[in-house]
Amino acid sequence: MKPPPRKIVHVDMDAFYASVEQRDRPELRGKPVIVGGQPDSRGVVCTASYEARQFGVRSAMPTAQAYRLCPHGVFLRPDFPRYKEASRTIQAIFREVTELVEPLSLDEAYLDVSQNHLDEPSATRVAAHLRARIREQTALTASAGVAPNKFLAKVASDLDKPDGLTVIPPERVPELLAGLPVRKLPGIGRVGAERCARHGIERVADFLRHDLEQLVRWFGSSGPRYLELARGVDERPVRPGRERKSVSIEDTFAEDVVARAEAAAILDTLAERLAERLRLAEARGRTVVLKVKYADFQQVTRSRTLSAPTRAHTTLSETALALLDQTEVGGRPVRLLGIGVSNLDEPSASASAQLVLFDPDPP
Repeated sequence: MKPPPRKIVHVDMDAFYASVEQRDRPELRGKPVIVGGQPDSRGVVCTASYEARQFGVRSAMPTAQAYRLCPHGVFLRPDFPRYKEASRTIQAIFREVTELVEPLSLDEAYLDVSQNHLDEPSATRVAAHLRARIREQTALTASAGVAPNKFLAKVASDLDKPDGLTVIPPERVPELLAGLPVRKLPGIGRVGAERCARHGIERVADFLRHDLEQLVRWFGSSGPRYLELARGVDERPVRPGRERKSVSIEDTFAEDVVARAEAAAILDTLAERLAERLRLAEARGRTVVLKVKYADFQQVTRSRTLSAPTRAHTTLSETALALLDQTEVGGRPVRLLGIGVSNLDEPSASASAQLVLFDPDPP
């Protein structure tokens, strides 16, 4: 007998860093707030409020470009301890409902609510309860998606942002995937969507018109995963309390990065954010890893093991920039950059597992 479908909720806070700033500083409410580097720096945007997004400002965008688009915006340096404090409250709310919580970052998580502490059979009502509790306890808004698996729940949470709740019951999955643009698939951005379009694939369900062998020729190792997701299949369980062996952060760009100087500025900002995550985790790492994904989806990693563990922003940035010289960045367009550290030296595995410090792996 086939087991009943899981009931998965994906909760994603709305413009989290910017929303915390607007909550704590009433004079910023209703204004375009841009958290990240300063306009005259080589930094990038971490988060933009929805008021700033109306002018085209997006995360991972160079702050100089954000300033050109929104010169009247309020540019703020990130205050990670405050964001972490808000995140800790949100995580506690999740665990009021279920222990099956898989944090992805400071501002989002998967929850398996098939069985829950509320004894509530409706995952939709559980999601509504979570959103209400978050607003009550933090004065922040969250969007949530409810679906039978993690992939669909994450898609659903993005369909009605900000402050939305979207439910995808099993019977609606084929209809949703038939109309879902391929850019909603993890790992497919603007360049990937253009590549799909060259093969006549514009909607997720279009993958079903091709056999596995053909998709592998076109998309390499991602082909089987795209086909599986196009069928609405994602068997990954919610994994709480995973022991982390590394800490990493990455950004996928809406527009390919061509200039090495721009890539270097992005890496420096990523290194700063990574250093803060390591500090909050009270962890250090010996091995620095650089991840580069080119516009044609080819991915390379470069690493260097240091003589002593570190979490210093300067050391992480300088090491990543040195590793950048071992790549073709500057000669080939880049769609993703990431930095990570492994060989962690931390207080305890359990403490590390509880911290919400890691970007999600693509579904």
